[in-house]
Amino acid sequence: MAAFGKDRDDGGSFAGVNFSAPSKTPHPIPRPSGARGSEYNAEEKILELNQRAHALVQPIIETPREIGAELVQLECGAKVLDLGVATGRGGLEAGRQMAEICLAGLGEVSFSLGDAPGTRTFVNVCTDRPELACIASQYAGWQIKTENFFGMGSGPMRVKAAKEPVIRELNLTDDYPVAVGVLETSRLPGDEVCQKIAADCHVDPKNLVLLAARTASIAGHVQVVARSVETSLHKLHELEFDLSKIASGFGAAPLPPIAADDVAGIGRTNDAILYGGTVTLWVNETSERLKEFGEKLPSSTSTMYGQPFEKILRDAKFDFYQIDPLLFSPAEVCLVSLQDGKSTIFGQRNLEVLAQSFGQG
Repeated sequence: MAAFGKDRDDGGSFAGVNFSAPSKTPHPIPRPSGARGSEYNAEEKILELNQRAHALVQPIIETPREIGAELVQLECGAKVLDLGVATGRGGLEAGRQMAEICLAGLGEVSFSLGDAPGTRTFVNVCTDRPELACIASQYAGWQIKTENFFGMGSGPMRVKAAKEPVIRELNLTDDYPVAVGVLETSRLPGDEVCQKIAADCHVDPKNLVLLAARTASIAGHVQVVARSVETSLHKLHELEFDLSKIASGFGAAPLPPIAADDVAGIGRTNDAILYGGTVTLWVNETSERLKEFGEKLPSSTSTMYGQPFEKILRDAKFDFYQIDPLLFSPAEVCLVSLQDGKSTIFGQRNLEVLAQSFGQG
């Protein structure tokens, strides 16, 4: 989700946006001892998120072409997996695995049949560690740029770099020697970019692993649309809700027809969540208190709501700072109180705008 409001850095993105079936884990992933839902103390927060992500990415490094990826080994030693930028042709499975790596293995991404204009495929995400999976890892809050490169960085490498206020607020550390990250970008990073990222993450470049896909690719669309839960958490963070009270999250959003270019892809993948995304959060709070936040949560609370995101973007002259941060949230959110057993649904899907965005209007 975007780096807006008090968390934004040099620039921002929503659900990883920028300008220019249950998973099977072949390698064992370390589990935090005594962890339960989102209830964890300061000691439990010292989780090796990059270790978890590294366990997931290792099989792709060993046999990249099984999911249509291309492994690029740079002179500096960094490994870049192209899942949809240059020669990489990653599809649904590449996007699904990319999204789970972005969640540091703390969430599962799957596909299901659904009903939306121009598509019958939905991307689902569920997690029992939403604050860590979505905000500490998946959130695309790190703008990475040099003179010849721009990309939005997400994934657990953000914890090692600790450049964003939200990471510092969570008081997370990660001493694992490998940094794993995801880039949404229109070009692959070279040695200069990877050396910069490695330095920021305090690792040797040979211990940096990046997965890259442009927005206008199958894998790129999937990994962005898999951010429905993340967007709801980020909006709640902007509203100053205590995210540690959220025990579990489930979200679904339609996978748009793959756009012909990145700008159109940015529009469609945003609209999938803004106008078609639905999220359920199970929260350790009273329903009365949840109603106060829920009424402010859906994307429809924004004055910019109601137009395809590509038009909003162009009207803002591609300046995210001109876009209302309250827009960036799912269309519909169900909040379930774990204290009194009541649930309330806020907002609703907008199929009319989805039809325009997905080329059906």
